[in-house]
Amino acid sequence: MKRVGAISLKTAEWIGLLVVALLFVFPFLWMASTAFKTMPEVRQFPPSLLPESWEWSNFVRAWESGPFLMYTVNSIVVAVGILVLQFLTAVPAAYAFARYRFPGRSLLFGLVLVVLMIPGQVIFLPIYVQLSGWGLVNTLWSLIIPYAASAFGIFLLRQAFMQVPDEVIEAARLDNASEWRIMWTIMVPMAKPVLVTFGLFSFIYHWNDYFWPLIMTNSDEVRTLPIGISSLHMSDGGTLWNVMMAGNMILILPILVIFFVAQRHIIKAFVYQSK
Repeated sequence: MKRVGAISLKTAEWIGLLVVALLFVFPFLWMASTAFKTMPEVRQFPPSLLPESWEWSNFVRAWESGPFLMYTVNSIVVAVGILVLQFLTAVPAAYAFARYRFPGRSLLFGLVLVVLMIPGQVIFLPIYVQLSGWGLVNTLWSLIIPYAASAFGIFLLRQAFMQVPDEVIEAARLDNASEWRIMWTIMVPMAKPVLVTFGLFSFIYHWNDYFWPLIMTNSDEVRTLPIGISSLHMSDGGTLWNVMMAGNMILILPILVIFFVAQRHIIKAFVYQSK
């Protein structure tokens, strides 16, 4: 009887997981399906999940509707530039919070946590005024500099560095290793899964960011892919949903590739943090 109950519970868990997975996956499948449809198929009722004919030309129309190569290059420069700066600032800060005792450490780390709770939309106006005073509005720097430091990255890496045994650090110091060398050659490799996970989260967020590029730029030369995709939605007074969904597919394709490449490290990061 207990065995039957355990099997039933396991079956219910799998059904629940399947339902949740479908809730998350179905919008993506519908977007992918719409990207290959013609407009009559998009408007038909009842709708069909699979297109009758696979219209690859939708992707060509989306790509050729604007300077999408320039948008893509700008998105890469911004996302990668932010990620590099965040690594360069988060790693030393996290190492200091995890391994040093100094006056005001708790207060400073508390301020880091407070920053995590403040939405970027709340402070964009003073940042815009400051960048305008520096003459950086409508440049790629205005999209990179405000995100050069990440409170989330500092918090995540601090937790990872605190799990490194003290004996490892002391052994390195006995070998006359400098703090800089300990940080980059011992701590960083040991926290590699966490670094990869943070890098993925940061890249996805800034690759998809629409709000900040919208308010900081006003010319195509410095705009990113999300802004370009948003320009696809109107044509002769109507929305070309198939072309717009094709543009969204172009937008998320790099993210999917990076995710599948890095998923092993993401799983390791969650296991690492749960120890």
